[in-house]
Amino acid sequence: MKGNYDKAFENVVRLRVMSILMVNEEYDFNSFKDILEVTDGNLASHLKNLEKQEYIAVNKSFVGRKPLTNYTATKIGKKAFQEHLEFLENLIKENKN
Repeated sequence: MKGNYDKAFENVVRLRVMSILMVNEEYDFNSFKDILEVTDGNLASHLKNLEKQEYIAVNKSFVGRKPLTNYTATKIGKKAFQEHLEFLENLIKENKN
């Protein structure tokens, strides 16, 4: 079967984070929190998990005195996500017959 199942994307929050980062150059913590409707702690743990896998990169800065944390998908992360989607597509095709 083509593609590669990746346990990092088993959780719907991590799957959605990567989906967002595939179509946005970068995304900030509060925007993720709003769109995903999750708590700070829940989101932080999922982002930390993806960061540990080197699927996302973190960029912390300040806007005035307010901290701003932006996330981007890495090349490794984009490739892993594409392969995971390929796996799921092939799984669906196989089960249609």
